[in-house]
Amino acid sequence: MLQNELEDYLHFLQIERGLAENTLNSYRRDLLHYTEYILKEKELSDWNKVTRHDILSFLYLLKDNGKSTATISRHISSIRSFHQFLIREQIVKQDASLHIEKPKKDRTLPDVLSQAEVTKLLEINDSSPLGLRTKAMFELLYATGLRVTEMITLKTDDLHLMMGFVQCFGKGSKERIVPLGNTAKHVLEDYLQHARPHLVKQQTTSTLFVNQHGRPLTRQGFWKILKKSSLEAGIRKNITPHTLRHSFATHLLENGADLRIVQEMLGHEDISTTQIYTHVTKTRLKDMYKAYHPRA
Repeated sequence: MLQNELEDYLHFLQIERGLAENTLNSYRRDLLHYTEYILKEKELSDWNKVTRHDILSFLYLLKDNGKSTATISRHISSIRSFHQFLIREQIVKQDASLHIEKPKKDRTLPDVLSQAEVTKLLEINDSSPLGLRTKAMFELLYATGLRVTEMITLKTDDLHLMMGFVQCFGKGSKERIVPLGNTAKHVLEDYLQHARPHLVKQQTTSTLFVNQHGRPLTRQGFWKILKKSSLEAGIRKNITPHTLRHSFATHLLENGADLRIVQEMLGHEDISTTQIYTHVTKTRLKDMYKAYHPRA
């Protein structure tokens, strides 16, 4: 059955390649959708009978359903990788996904906050345990450029405040070390001493950031906190969980940081992923020129 090979592949991604849970879930969603199409629409139950035309039909269906270029590209990557697995495991003789090209990506620039807007967001005067936690999370994200998923899975032992760095595990469980500035260090010390013990109470957990019940904070929980705080700060931009990460990278490059160093701190495997931020800085430069030059 088609599902058996799919489960084998997902097991391979989890055990052999050590993919992060979010990445694994993305593969699972895409390939379950694809497998269901092959089973129900094409009425096939053997991967050997799947052709390039079948895959293209599925991709055209995604397009007809209004899926974005980025979503279709992600499906193609998932399907290609899966069919290569089927070849390696000698389940099929030919790779039906061969020569299927990804559509040209619409290059969308991430929304970033200006340095003044970041300052507004970080000016949190709430000294309650939850207020100190919010300030610590925002300062940490802006100081390090961590992904939100990386931040909410941090353990207290991952913080090395005396040495001035944080140790995190990114995509594919790859470890990286990111330096911490003095402001972030002081705010995190304040949170650990005066807020976290009140939130954790009697519970035993090593998770760094917890909710009001002492349980690990979720990505959705963080997003709600960020949205609320940004509105209170008078910021009207489209805020996402990655906004502070994007702002961290953009502001570093605007102030002369080396692209390779930024790539390493962000945990990007390919420098082309980091280069998107050079486009952001050029766009911002043009906007500032138009706004302030008298003859622009």
